[in-house]
Amino acid sequence: MTLAATLKIKRAGFTLDVELTAAPGEVVALLGPNGAGKTTSLRALAGLLPLDDGQIVLDGVRLDRLAPEQRRIGVVFQDYLLFPHLSALDNVAFGPRCRGAPRAEARQQAQGWLARVGLAEHVRKKPRQLSGGQAQRVALARALAAEPRMLLLDEPLAALDARTRLDTRAQLRGHLTAFPGATILVTHDPLDALMLADRLVIIEDGRVVQTGDAATITAQPRTDYVARLVGLNLYRGQASGFGVRLPDGFELVTATQQTGEVFVAFPPSAVALYPARPDGSPRNTWPATVSTVSRHGDALRVELTGPVPVAADVTPAAAVHLGLEPGRELWATVKATEVRAYRA
Repeated sequence: MTLAATLKIKRAGFTLDVELTAAPGEVVALLGPNGAGKTTSLRALAGLLPLDDGQIVLDGVRLDRLAPEQRRIGVVFQDYLLFPHLSALDNVAFGPRCRGAPRAEARQQAQGWLARVGLAEHVRKKPRQLSGGQAQRVALARALAAEPRMLLLDEPLAALDARTRLDTRAQLRGHLTAFPGATILVTHDPLDALMLADRLVIIEDGRVVQTGDAATITAQPRTDYVARLVGLNLYRGQASGFGVRLPDGFELVTATQQTGEVFVAFPPSAVALYPARPDGSPRNTWPATVSTVSRHGDALRVELTGPVPVAADVTPAAAVHLGLEPGRELWATVKATEVRAYRA
């Protein structure tokens, strides 16, 4: 591993205790709710926050024993933090200059990096003259020009509008693929993580709760946050054969046999709603009461309470037919073939 870190930081009311690894060329995304410890982890890796315990080893070197400027780490902050009085060229030349390169050589290297990120025509512009996407690329070029062993990205696309974000994400993926060191990406956007990262690390309350590639995370979420992130209804219960008994006593029927403690998951699109108990009801049928209705893409997302609190997706036409509004009493059903169970 290029990176092997144990990060332990204690603050009033919060403790970070996270282990992170990254292989050469690997992009690892840190995902989690606000206040989970993602940015704290990134700042600790950069040396901007001291560890209370643990260590950070990069290419066999203990970074936690070095000052931030000695760590050979490139950082792209959320608001980029470009020097406002310097041109794009001199912003990027800052890294080589800090490594001791003569001014002319540093500017030559910067020229090359700006060309690589598609900004050869903008070398003389100050940050205020750049678009959001251009400023992001200058910040990335500045980080890479310092020839870092590790790259840290803190919400690098958050400040961009939707169209610019789409284009910049694709360009950023190309640059990260070419970077030989480890990359740690902090983001709250699951699409950024899925598109940019080789592996996801989910952090909640200062702890790692799940890690894996995108396919594993999306197929088998292990917390409510991850389930919401990937758009699944998630429950935990005790399995016996095809049945899974939930904590309140309701039993869900699944398509596969399991034994012991399991997670049960199914998508909101698998939930069918009826104004009255349907004839020939599927085995997973229960009364439900509408809590909220909100737009979700081309559908409407309906949150329902009842024996099984659940989210369901319905078409606008179906919403009108059902008379959906808070307090409306309905029946919810899910086919057993739509319900997946896996070990907790």
